[in-house]
Amino acid sequence: MTYKKYLTIIFLTIVFFSGCSSSVDTSQFTAEEYFNYALGLYNDEDYEVAVKEFQNITLQFPGSAVYDDAQYYLGMTYFQREQFLLAAYEFSKLIRNTQASPFVQDSQFMLAESYYQLSPPYPLEQAYTRKAIEEFQAFIDFFPSSTKVDGAEKKIVTLNNKLAEKEYQSAVIYEKMEFERAAIKYYDQVAEMYHDTKFAPLALYNKIKIEVKKGMINEALADISTFLSRYPDDANAREIQQLEADLTPKK
Repeated sequence: MTYKKYLTIIFLTIVFFSGCSSSVDTSQFTAEEYFNYALGLYNDEDYEVAVKEFQNITLQFPGSAVYDDAQYYLGMTYFQREQFLLAAYEFSKLIRNTQASPFVQDSQFMLAESYYQLSPPYPLEQAYTRKAIEEFQAFIDFFPSSTKVDGAEKKIVTLNNKLAEKEYQSAVIYEKMEFERAAIKYYDQVAEMYHDTKFAPLALYNKIKIEVKKGMINEALADISTFLSRYPDDANAREIQQLEADLTPKK
């Protein structure tokens, strides 16, 4: 390649990208035209520019018919950029400020979904997990006929399992350290607060075993009764039934 041809290619490349990056003059747009332009950017996945344009619309046209549309898509743009905390803020802002908007239902779901995405692995602090549960439950309560209710319920189960696992693993650690009173406390919390999770029967089973070991027979029998009524088909149910027979005073 000659040097002259090389310079020509560089020049054409610069011209091409300069043309692509030239900003659109939105100063003469109506609110609807501006929103359609921003929505086109969103649909083209040009989220970096779209977020700025949606912000401008909410600032320039606060009383327009497209204000809540722009507010919703501002939240969606942040969500697509995986800026979930900013997305949650924008969705909650729409719910709070434009309660008559048709976007409220979707915003409530996406608010919960944003916190769901922020929910960390179980060993870490679970504030966002609890917030996600709260917002999904609010969605279910306010929009019980939505087709998304089933998905919201399933995600609540997933989140509750995460909280249960955190408490359960704490109990396991205390038991290994032979801090059995603390272990009983944490197992009890799992069994009572998260009784519909997969960790509840495990927790109650381990709690019963510690109570028997410590000679807490009345407490063990009470928990055995609870276990068998809640989890009659559990893998440990037969062992628990035998334990109940062994512990029950003979007449």
